Amino acid sequence: MGALDVRAPAAPASTWRETAGAYYALTKPGIIALLLITTVPTMILAENGLPSLWLMVATVIGGTLAAGGANAINCYIDRDIDQVMHRTQARPLPMGKLEPTSALIFAIALEVLAFVLLTAAANLLAAVLALSATAFYVFIYTMWLKRTTSQNIVIGGAAGAVPPLVAWAAVRGDVGWPAVVLFAIIFFWTPPHFWALSIKYRDDYARAHVPMLPVVATLAETKKQIFIYTVLLVPVSLLLLATGSVGWIYGVAAVVLGVIFAYRAWKLLGDARPRAAMGVFGFSLIYLTLIFVAVAADRLVLR
Repeated sequence: MGALDVRAPAAPASTWRETAGAYYALTKPGIIALLLITTVPTMILAENGLPSLWLMVATVIGGTLAAGGANAINCYIDRDIDQVMHRTQARPLPMGKLEPTSALIFAIALEVLAFVLLTAAANLLAAVLALSATAFYVFIYTMWLKRTTSQNIVIGGAAGAVPPLVAWAAVRGDVGWPAVVLFAIIFFWTPPHFWALSIKYRDDYARAHVPMLPVVATLAETKKQIFIYTVLLVPVSLLLLATGSVGWIYGVAAVVLGVIFAYRAWKLLGDARPRAAMGVFGFSLIYLTLIFVAVAADRLVLR
């Protein structure tokens, strides 16, 4: 696969601003924002209106701490391949800005804080669900699936689908069918979202010997799988209507967004341009945001 292109470590963070920035980067804030966009709408659905401001804030903060801790542990475990991949070489550990042990302690501290906050502000079930997502992401995805199978993101994506379960449990104290459907939406959304991005970084994953689908399969097969999952996502998203928890606003949004997503994936099948997949990736972000906005809008308008 060619010689490894390893970046020489930079100097450790020397000022408090550099140190704080390095710890902040460990949490992968961009990913956290994407996951937590599902939290408040799910809480509104569970409450059939607006939950208490304190509960929403505490759940969002608790979810942020849990996701940030999981991402920091991921950075600790993956620091060897992060140093090889161009996309991740500038992260704090490959750059030598932080000691790996310090990063791990920081990550564990975030998880402890998340568990305590969610238990105190919401309930034990919400806290356990958040911790279980971290355990799944670290032990199942990062330590096992990521480096061993092209289905890594399919199975491992379940960790990123847990926030709606946490949000629902924070309000209701249980896990209802609407939350399970929202979990399924994110689960089926994750493969086309991530595979579209990994097409762009195929050479990076190959260099690091990570068997992402575009590395071990042809681009044609990868695009076919992206299309299949986007098509499956449409009926999965409509299952929320069957629970009786949402109405026509969500239904219209789910159909329109799903059809657009599937159409973009279908167009990708015949598009050989190297950057074409990034259009699908970009719309996948819009899709997830708007479908959860539709959940909240439906309940706030039609309740």
